[in-house]
Amino acid sequence: MMVSLPASLRIWLATRATDLRKSFDSLAELVRQQLAADPLSGQLFVFRNKRADRVKLLYWDEDGFVIIYKRLEAGTFRFPQADAAGVEIRAADLQMLLDGIDLASVKRQKRYRRPVSA
Repeated sequence: MMVSLPASLRIWLATRATDLRKSFDSLAELVRQQLAADPLSGQLFVFRNKRADRVKLLYWDEDGFVIIYKRLEAGTFRFPQADAAGVEIRAADLQMLLDGIDLASVKRQKRYRRPVSA
């Protein structure tokens, strides 16, 4: 999947399975309720279905919502395990996740990362 995302973009994975029949308004409400976030913030929100073979990405683009939907013909998406309803990842992590890489198996070298202001 060819999606060019800036490294500064905040990306949130919803860790609970989501009914992907939901569309713009229902997914935006899930962002508010489950992730306690503002869907109009310009952040990217990623949802998966129960079988983990489909994902929807929800993004506010200045004047309207954008949804990207991907269905796998074989295999599953491996979301990181988390106790919270959502987990923040980097753009590079999202690309790996969409390419079928299990983020738990990725070993990163220590790098400086400027703290993100809230």
